[in-house]
Amino acid sequence: MASEKEQVVLLDGGMGQELRRRSTQPASPLWSAQVMLDEPELVVDAHRDFINAGARVITLNTYSATPTRLARDGEPGLFEPLHSAALNAARKARDESGENVRIAGCLPPLVASYRPEVAHDETTCLHEYRQMVQAQKAGGVDLFLCETMSIAHEARAATTAAVESGLPVWTAFTVDDTDGTRLRSGESLAEAAREAVKAGADAVLVNCAVPEALTTAMDILAELGVPFGGYANAFTSVAALEPGGTVDVLEARKDLDPDAYADHVLQWVEKGATIVGGCCEVGPAHIKALAERLTGAGFGILDGAQKP
Repeated sequence: MASEKEQVVLLDGGMGQELRRRSTQPASPLWSAQVMLDEPELVVDAHRDFINAGARVITLNTYSATPTRLARDGEPGLFEPLHSAALNAARKARDESGENVRIAGCLPPLVASYRPEVAHDETTCLHEYRQMVQAQKAGGVDLFLCETMSIAHEARAATTAAVESGLPVWTAFTVDDTDGTRLRSGESLAEAAREAVKAGADAVLVNCAVPEALTTAMDILAELGVPFGGYANAFTSVAALEPGGTVDVLEARKDLDPDAYADHVLQWVEKGATIVGGCCEVGPAHIKALAERLTGAGFGILDGAQKP
């Protein structure tokens, strides 16, 4: 049983998959960004539902709105409109909730999730991430979340660009589903995480891999001397998702209902994790159950004005 003095930050869940469940439109390579064009009210509703479930940090819905992905799958001219729409949606949800919530800027893989072999070189990554940081900082985000980093040099670039903003930076890696000690590139999580801290990350996390892999990764992150945590997905496998593909090719696990997911997260918190939430296929019901389980176990949940 944890003491009442131990507190955690509760993130939201997987916005992209949550929007796909709510949308009436077919799956798109632009994924969650397409919803902002077709059904923008769904983005506000999803943010607000995660806040009502207990999340006190929500992440900007710009995961697929990178310059590279817009050039390949959409229209480069959508960069500013999509970022503006995402910022407006997050702010509106926060204001309507009446809760003290922080908005995290989103710096995702620039080309494709889970595919380190297609990542840009570090110089190109840094250039694109600086564009995203500029747009998101101007829109009033409170911190930056570099997430689903599958290769070390892309994580370094994202972290470097985010640190230049002067805002807090959390860097999250996606690990091999069968080996939580390694990134999907095969690189050592420990080495990549140390590089992120050296580049200025204030916290290091693991995300968008199966929860079992994250449990292994927590022991590595605990050695870094900075706040750490994680937010897992609930996919059976991500192998079928190709660059430019659509997420409807992926399947959700049937064994990760809200209570089962919370079981995993409580293990991470017992290992010292202080920033937790959910990724793809983890919805508001999961976050609500997690909030209840954390408080029931004696952990406090920090509001948006507090830091881990």
